[in-house]
Amino acid sequence: MNKFFPILVLLMFLGLPLSAQYRNLPGSLEDSPTVSAMKRHVSSLAAAQMEGRAPGSEGEKMAAAYLREQFELEGIDVLPDMTFGISEGADTLVSLNVAGFIPGNDRKDRYIVIGARIDNLGQDTYTVNGQTQSRTYYGANGNASGMAMLLELGSRLSLSRGMLSRSVLLVGFGSSGKTLAGSWYMLNGGFADASAIDAMINLDILGGGADSFGIYTAGCRDLETVALAMEGELLPVRASLLDAAPYSGDHLAFYQKEIPAALFTTGRYPEHGTSRDTFSIVDFEGMEKELEYIFSYALRLCNGRTPLFRNSAASTGKPVGVYSYADVDTKPMFFNSPDPSAFMEKWVYQYLKYPSYAVENGIQGRVIVDFVIDEKGDVTDVKVTRGVHVSLDREAERIVSASPRWKPGRRQGKKVKVAMTVAVDFRLEKNRGRFGINGKKL
Repeated sequence: MNKFFPILVLLMFLGLPLSAQYRNLPGSLEDSPTVSAMKRHVSSLAAAQMEGRAPGSEGEKMAAAYLREQFELEGIDVLPDMTFGISEGADTLVSLNVAGFIPGNDRKDRYIVIGARIDNLGQDTYTVNGQTQSRTYYGANGNASGMAMLLELGSRLSLSRGMLSRSVLLVGFGSSGKTLAGSWYMLNGGFADASAIDAMINLDILGGGADSFGIYTAGCRDLETVALAMEGELLPVRASLLDAAPYSGDHLAFYQKEIPAALFTTGRYPEHGTSRDTFSIVDFEGMEKELEYIFSYALRLCNGRTPLFRNSAASTGKPVGVYSYADVDTKPMFFNSPDPSAFMEKWVYQYLKYPSYAVENGIQGRVIVDFVIDEKGDVTDVKVTRGVHVSLDREAERIVSASPRWKPGRRQGKKVKVAMTVAVDFRLEKNRGRFGINGKKL
């Protein structure tokens, strides 16, 4: 007999709908403990009872209570709730942040914040053939997946607390989706030691599959360096360095306070912002792989040197008078786009030539290239800062050096030199007996 049969009978006797009966059961017997736990978290946080977790709603409060309860079950100290109000005309929307605390050791008075937004779009109504119907935006991937990752990451960090130099704050942010109110409040009065925060990790939309897993650092060299240093680790997945933020998020509130912040995400997906964002679309096996990477990254942040917000000349070797990409008011533009990915798509990968020696010997990898856009928009000072093989390094340097002129960046209205960094990927794919580069036949 199926071991869950008696539970099903009891749930049917209690009158729970069939969907709820299955939703509250553990996952497949083949699931790992981590996958089972993540499934339990997502099914609870994206349940119909949460009513889409709209900012200030009972559903958001229920989700916050779930985070608090799970922190306590893991032996993680829970700080008093950070409750705040948001004016909406004559009314005030009341929301809250939930924070768990894991003490560090020799640098316990310095903090790494790891956060995930709690809220989603809630519910609305629409009319079909004159009939009014309700609709729930469950937000399983956005962002029950991030909260599930926060809980499982917290569990691992709690077990590893003896290894932590800095302390860790695990935060569920309320009313984040539209106004970033939760993260703003934490940094502006909700947490008394905000000035002691050394870095932040944002977990948002992580159920899209390990193949689309990426990290966005807003150009912070020190945070990118942590990711690059992990290239040699035996991990089940790698986080791609994203040149542009796929969407807004709580990391931006920290960025505005000049605190280094990294977003981990699998990016937008077809069901994003719709009522189809349900438990069934989440890739839990992919999330388990991502957890291994984020845990390793978090350990490095907790125990490494203090990351710098600005890429100073002293820390990066950048010439005096050259500004970082993050420090200019108007970003350099390639073909009228301030997004560096336009340079990669419209120039680098269009005209890159995969060296024949590398093809014949199966050499591939990621080459990191630094360069400067000067006041005229010309590309100068091109150098490879992390290479793979001399053949690939030379080609990456060649293609960047041959770039057409950009529109220069500006600071306080004045044209200035701007330091840039790009990652040039050389990938070989077997295609009908022939190799291809980045999806194109040679």
